[in-house]
Amino acid sequence: MRRRVVTSLAFVALIAVALALALGPRVVAQEDSEVAVRTPADPEHARNLVRAASEGLDHVPGEVIVKFRDGFPPGAEARTVASALSLRREPSLRWIGDAALVLLEDETDAVAAAQALALEPEVEYAEPNYLHRLYARPNDPYYSEQWNLEVLDMERAWAINPGASSDVVVAVIDSGLALQTANYRFLYWDGRTFVPVVVPFREADDLIAPGKVVSPTDFIWGDDKPLDMVGHGTHVAGTIAQLTNNSQGVAGVAYNVRIMPLKVCFGPWDVQFWYSGQGVPGWAELDDAGCDTASVAAAVRFAADNGAKVINLSLGGPQPSSAMRAAIAYAVERGVFVVAAMGNEYEKGNPVSYPAAFAADLPGMVSVGAVGRSLTRASYSNTGSHLELVAPGGDHTPQGCAGLIAQQTLNPNFFAYPPSLVRVPRFDVLDYFCLQGTSMAAPHVAGAAALLISQGITSPAAVEAALRRFARDLGPPGFDDEYGDGLIQPRDALRGLGLAR
Repeated sequence: MRRRVVTSLAFVALIAVALALALGPRVVAQEDSEVAVRTPADPEHARNLVRAASEGLDHVPGEVIVKFRDGFPPGAEARTVASALSLRREPSLRWIGDAALVLLEDETDAVAAAQALALEPEVEYAEPNYLHRLYARPNDPYYSEQWNLEVLDMERAWAINPGASSDVVVAVIDSGLALQTANYRFLYWDGRTFVPVVVPFREADDLIAPGKVVSPTDFIWGDDKPLDMVGHGTHVAGTIAQLTNNSQGVAGVAYNVRIMPLKVCFGPWDVQFWYSGQGVPGWAELDDAGCDTASVAAAVRFAADNGAKVINLSLGGPQPSSAMRAAIAYAVERGVFVVAAMGNEYEKGNPVSYPAAFAADLPGMVSVGAVGRSLTRASYSNTGSHLELVAPGGDHTPQGCAGLIAQQTLNPNFFAYPPSLVRVPRFDVLDYFCLQGTSMAAPHVAGAAALLISQGITSPAAVEAALRRFARDLGPPGFDDEYGDGLIQPRDALRGLGLAR
């Protein structure tokens, strides 16, 4: 495969995407004469998300998630909230399963409101709408091939199960997907006034094929076009399901599965277009991703109700959420295997991250840490007694970009932020880039689970048991806080279940 260096990154956005060497020719979209217009479905919620991200909050201001006790009279929920918090008017509610996202009046302290509501006898729990982050890390450009698939012995695993079955749907709950070649019109602040601009998008041609994408849903913009303006979700989906044996690019672990892209995370350009669309002048002050609990929980339930067999959550945060845990439990109870990234903050105090920590007492859900090419714990990867498995996530520390994970995704040079770097962004230029993070480790496990499920192992708890039982022990003998049960071994798990041929 011809090797070519791409231009190094000029900024760090959201998930801090890292560039390596491109493995193939750059893909640029052709201009499309048809232009669509996008606007957020819930402007008030969008404004709250923007404020949370721009101010570095761990929750969305003015929003709480409330679960009322069974038997509480339907229709009385908003009245009860207004009375408990002495609000001037009844708040609006959006239901997420059996819990409600409550939009409070301006300047209402969400933390204090949740604490007050939790004391009400009619309330089972109340919590702020926590904000989570995507788990990937930046690095310097350098070429990297897919050592990650080699150390997992994927070629011999594929001899037993060639890329899973298209009957298996994997939900990627993330920043969206490069799933469509189209132009969209947005209002845009050019420094003086608002002007309409046409922004091009393109599908990832080494990932998208007819029938590959099912039930795409955007929980941020509120439509069925979860367009990736970050690149994180596209990269994660590629590790799971990149088209393989197509004489192009790179491979995926479970390349025959279908992908359900559910967008729950927003980035700087989402926010900029929200601002401009609502007539707010200026630039969005944001350099990180945001994924709110309400959107994540709604997406998890949606995936469970719409045919997903695996859910990948390459995101997390420090706050435990009852609503998110309830959503994950709901999914597992309906036969969905759930994978969550451990987090990348080992060098920043190694905090416990959620939803990964929920895996410890939820059979059918696993938490995943990252190892580098040397199969030692990646320097950033969180540890703890709730860690269950590890997978290749990459680590630049000993080997630079040669030790990272490569997949096709958006070229961030063309949507650099702030706008002064690119003026109007383009999301129609794709290449093969290296990233590292527990975000990159988790989809390896999601793909391995899909292989087992396509062989008829339908119980999430049985999938977890197989992956953990046949994992390769790393570190001290037996289970430990640094590697859990060890490095996943897809082939051994398939063979151990009597599926070798």
